[in-house]
Amino acid sequence: MFLDLIEQLHVREQQGLKRHRTVTTGPQSVRVVIDNHAYLSFCSNDYLGLAGHPELMQAVCEGARLYGVGAGASHLINGHSAAHHALEQALANFTGFPAALLFSTGYMANMGVITALVGKDDAIFADKLNHASLNEAALLSRARLLRYPHCDTAALERQLAASTCRRKLIVTDAVFSMDGDIAAIDRLIELCEHYDAMLLLDDAHGFGVLGNKGRGVLFSSAEGTLPSEQVASRIIYMATLGKAAGVFGAFVAAADEVAETLIQTAKSYIYTTASPPLLAHALLKSLERIENDEWRRDKLYRLIELLKTNLQSLKWRLMPSNTPIQPLVIGAARDAVRVSSTLKKKGILVPAIRQPTVPQGTARLRISLSAAHEEADILFLADELHKIASVHDAHV
Repeated sequence: MFLDLIEQLHVREQQGLKRHRTVTTGPQSVRVVIDNHAYLSFCSNDYLGLAGHPELMQAVCEGARLYGVGAGASHLINGHSAAHHALEQALANFTGFPAALLFSTGYMANMGVITALVGKDDAIFADKLNHASLNEAALLSRARLLRYPHCDTAALERQLAASTCRRKLIVTDAVFSMDGDIAAIDRLIELCEHYDAMLLLDDAHGFGVLGNKGRGVLFSSAEGTLPSEQVASRIIYMATLGKAAGVFGAFVAAADEVAETLIQTAKSYIYTTASPPLLAHALLKSLERIENDEWRRDKLYRLIELLKTNLQSLKWRLMPSNTPIQPLVIGAARDAVRVSSTLKKKGILVPAIRQPTVPQGTARLRISLSAAHEEADILFLADELHKIASVHDAHV
């Protein structure tokens, strides 16, 4: 019965595409213990180094004393605690939107927003490199899905101009998770205004890192403020809370009527148990650190520049990115896996990303930097990559 599955798994392994889980011991950090071996890690989304912060751990313990462990019910039954409510208000204030709504994961947030706001009489305009959650949600919504070439706003405008659908929703990553580049937010907002469209921004990798006080990609302008109230009313802003924020979950910030629509109709919000209130309590402390610890972002960007400088002469291409995601394109999937494996033997963790996550022939190392790294860590990684490249050249 399952022979076809066995064959599929075998083919995946032969192609160098089979993935393996590892077991991490201890807290998330730039130094981790996996299968009893210590490693320097460049594969975490803990961009600000908050996942193991003592204040957050203390807040979790305090939250457990105040609220227990589990929420016990969905938000619409009696699982919406004072901790959830306080965090939603804090997130709305922090991002400058009228309302914010908590979701258990970013995947569920995108699923909830898209399926609640558009249907079979509507159209979704999606960047071709969007996260899987946006693509899956678009298909599930039954709206007409039009995908435009990556960051090609001219192609997007042609699609918008030709559309006669009732409701138009542009959906895009803010920071693209495998390339590290940033969507043309200002232009997307202009197109929304001109063609009467809404914009869903998935800022999973920008929140906490980009913009004034880490408020995200919408605050990256010179003024460091949100667009006008009229323009902002077209934007649905989604960000995750398990990356730079260091904890777990996601939120959607938007106009009051959008938030209320999600409460009433977003299935991934309605039909799931609320996340543990103790996490919401800890995230209030995380927001404080994001807002006040400017030194974390300053250090992170110094490390990014240091990495770029030291990989300039490498034969493999470092993709243009000013974010903590620094993709190093190796080419063939097998070569990317080999380089990743060689680094691991040296005590360095950098994941190899292959098709179907990225196009065939563009397999890469996805180097993720954190404010918890030190300059010596960056130099160690760069030195080992140069050594691997020189050995490879000697065998060609």
